[in-house]
Amino acid sequence: MRVLFLMAGLVLALAVPAFAQQPDPQQPAPSQEAQDPDRPVSFEEQLVVTASRTDQQLVNAPASVSLITNETLQSTPGTNVGDLLRAVPGINITQLSARDINLTTRGATSTLATSQLALVDGRSVYLDFFGMVMWDLVPSQTNEIKQIEVIRGPASAVWGANAMSGVVNVITMSPRELAATGAGSSFTIGAGFFDRDATGDDNGTGALFYVNGTHAEAVNDRWSYKISAGYFGQDALPRPTGTIDNAFNTPYPTYQNSGTKQPKFDARVDYEMENSGRLVFSGGVAGTEGMIYSGIGPFDIDSGSTLTYVSGRYEKNGRRIGFFTNILNGDAVNLLSRDITGAFLPLGFDTTTFDVDASEVRAIGTRHALTYGGNFRYNAFDITIAPDGDNRSEGGAFIQDEIFLNDRFRWVVGTRLDKFSSIDNWVLSPRTTLMYKPSPNQTVRASFNRAFRAPSFINNNLSVTLLNQANLSAISPALSQFVFPFRAVGNPDLDQETMTAYELGYTGVLGRRATVQAAVYWNHTDDAIFFTQAASYTPANPPVTWPPQIPTFVIGLIPPPGLPSLFTYQNLGTVNDKGIELGVEGVVNRYVNAVVNYSYQADPDVEGFDPSETNFPANNRFNIGFNFNYDRYLGNFMVSYTGDAYWQDVLDQRFAGTTDAFTLVNVGFGVKFAQDRMVTTVKINNLLNSEVQQHIFGDIIKRQVVGELKYGF
Repeated sequence: MRVLFLMAGLVLALAVPAFAQQPDPQQPAPSQEAQDPDRPVSFEEQLVVTASRTDQQLVNAPASVSLITNETLQSTPGTNVGDLLRAVPGINITQLSARDINLTTRGATSTLATSQLALVDGRSVYLDFFGMVMWDLVPSQTNEIKQIEVIRGPASAVWGANAMSGVVNVITMSPRELAATGAGSSFTIGAGFFDRDATGDDNGTGALFYVNGTHAEAVNDRWSYKISAGYFGQDALPRPTGTIDNAFNTPYPTYQNSGTKQPKFDARVDYEMENSGRLVFSGGVAGTEGMIYSGIGPFDIDSGSTLTYVSGRYEKNGRRIGFFTNILNGDAVNLLSRDITGAFLPLGFDTTTFDVDASEVRAIGTRHALTYGGNFRYNAFDITIAPDGDNRSEGGAFIQDEIFLNDRFRWVVGTRLDKFSSIDNWVLSPRTTLMYKPSPNQTVRASFNRAFRAPSFINNNLSVTLLNQANLSAISPALSQFVFPFRAVGNPDLDQETMTAYELGYTGVLGRRATVQAAVYWNHTDDAIFFTQAASYTPANPPVTWPPQIPTFVIGLIPPPGLPSLFTYQNLGTVNDKGIELGVEGVVNRYVNAVVNYSYQADPDVEGFDPSETNFPANNRFNIGFNFNYDRYLGNFMVSYTGDAYWQDVLDQRFAGTTDAFTLVNVGFGVKFAQDRMVTTVKINNLLNSEVQQHIFGDIIKRQVVGELKYGF
């Protein structure tokens, strides 16, 4: 409750001066005010597109939306998407390695987070074979990003499968917009170091380096283009040592950890048509290497693993017709799980996705804004650990009507229907939101959503035999390091996960100086998909490696669930999540913006299976900070607190455990030169140099210091 009172006080602190400075009738009209450089930035003009697939003011969105602008991105000291999004309320972020980042809204995240859809300019970068997002393969430089929109809550009604817990949409500047900034050509170089001395292990200092270049040009009133290239490299983070704090006291495995190298290239060409339409063609390639964590242990992705994409779209007013293809290929090797030969498990992945989509927004009379469309997608898979399948197709269509009942009330109602070749039945995702607007810049929402996640290709088709090791010395000293095989298989009969969500929310823009948001939500997920033990060895069916000198009847003495012989994916039961989100972002003055938010997530209430089978998110998250831009100086200061969390999603219960609460203090400070064309910046993450572990199996993150030079010409 103390936190809630603190939040209320901070909201009032920003809101009171906002109301105090509202223009009275004697002040200039808004069009005249816009020419006054001393006027604070207006929050009421912020537009978002992801909530309903159409441009609308943030305050009118039928869902909880967080908006991260280009100005915020430029001053943020973060060097990856986790750092950029950590200050968003309600979103749980874990960084497990130099390159492996996972995020989930309004629920526990995990390795290979599966329920959060990710888009770049509306193009899905969700990888269907594992059901995840590899954020380091998003081929966009920070200075090209116009804004990032985060939908906090289900969005399958317009975006389809896998937008179950929310959507992150990275929206980039067009070539013409980028050229108009005065820095259409830019060059950025950064280098830094980070502490790698963790408890029990002296690793010295690690290094990181990045370089990016962009050129955008409007050739004439029809043609414009942009090209960009970049590289990011970082040494490995330190691994935890000692034992995991659980009943098993399992030692942390020792293996050679890896850093990452990430080259990128991206290009886009726009053509402005005579009929006011626009053709957009883009393509790019992004490479990666380094650690990615999974339910069967960490994989080390080889150099040369890439995601290549090509896309095209036609836009005119509210009409959009597009296509894209994503081609992912690479190789990796598991550093913990061994196959039946005793060699570390190899993974080869080669996937190709083809997608076509169309949507349109149309006004009907003066009271209806109709949005409708659909898509079809085909995936081709060649995955070494899933040899029994090679393709999957999916398609769906949606329709949504925003009904303007009167000046105070609006009603959004819509639905989407999807069909997957891997799911027996059609999937319906309805949505309705009733919005009450006491004033044009305030909205109170009550909403109902149903969304779903389709089983991934691996969920359906995994097929490997692995070796496991158990300490059975309590039964016999000869079994202290007993090695035995087990099967890990997919389940082709899985149903989709289905979330039914309810929300009460408020969004308001106060005096054009502050955006205030509050939400209470209840999420009910049925048929939750988990990787779980499905069978055990018995005295009548012992492991082939069982020592002949030990009677097999002792296998029956092993406590439940026994010595595992089979793991698979199952629809286990129901997970109930609920929480509260409070936040305010405001203009303190023309030089300083401030943000503060608080998120409470209750422990999940599970039905139909043991709670130890699921992750538990941090109950409390709190962010407070500000950024400033004064004369030649700019900077950012952010404090982020995350409570303790429980993890069980790597291998079995021997590797489950709880991470400690942590606080990150991140600071950035920059100076502009050469008529603002050159900016030098120092960025410090984890200023207090705490040992932060964001997942029980993840790396240790300590202080990172980066110096950056950016030049625009």
